[in-house]
Amino acid sequence: MVSSIIVAAGKGVRMDNTAPKQHMNLAGRPILAHCLEAFNACSQIENIFLVIQKEDFDCCKKKILSSLDLKIKVNLVPGGAHRQDSVFKGLKAIDKKDGTVVIHDGVRPFIRADDISACVRGARRYGACILGIPVSDTLKHVSKSDIIEKTLPREIVWFAQTPQAFQYELILKAHETARRHGFKGTDDALLVERLGVDVKMINGSKRNIKITTKEDLILAEAIYNAGLREFQESLN
Repeated sequence: MVSSIIVAAGKGVRMDNTAPKQHMNLAGRPILAHCLEAFNACSQIENIFLVIQKEDFDCCKKKILSSLDLKIKVNLVPGGAHRQDSVFKGLKAIDKKDGTVVIHDGVRPFIRADDISACVRGARRYGACILGIPVSDTLKHVSKSDIIEKTLPREIVWFAQTPQAFQYELILKAHETARRHGFKGTDDALLVERLGVDVKMINGSKRNIKITTKEDLILAEAIYNAGLREFQESLN
């Protein structure tokens, strides 16, 4: 059993917009719609648990879900105060408590079905597997007063992305442990790392950006248009 949790309960404060950022349009469709279609296109995904704020249920049904031809059932789950709370609610909503869980940010619209499948395969083999890309810039470790303390070897540093896939029992234990300790992590892999469990990193894509600011949305439009041009050129 492979379940997916798409987290889209954020308010989009940094976007400075009244509507949730995942409902904003990218190439004429809501950002979230692009994510849902990618997961729908992945043959390994059996169900989707979409975590959004309760007050957004009706809007999501009318403006997003009703316009998509999805073969996979989408279960709406009320979100929490923070992303970690929302993921936990998604985990608890899954009815079959075995198999693999794929967790994805609802504002990463360029995820590819092949990359989702690769994460699933990695989780089945290693227990935990996430997408990421190696850094290409020089990284500096700085003090609180913005003084460089050391230069980090970039060959051992990656940018973490989503989706992140885990065996269900492992990620549930990681979240429950973090809740008991009052620990808030920046991603789900960190919660698993705290258990002393290895997490496999596999190559993602530079196009798999997270849309957080207005500048990100401008970049996303450029990425979409570039991909459209590449597709059209392939037909010639």
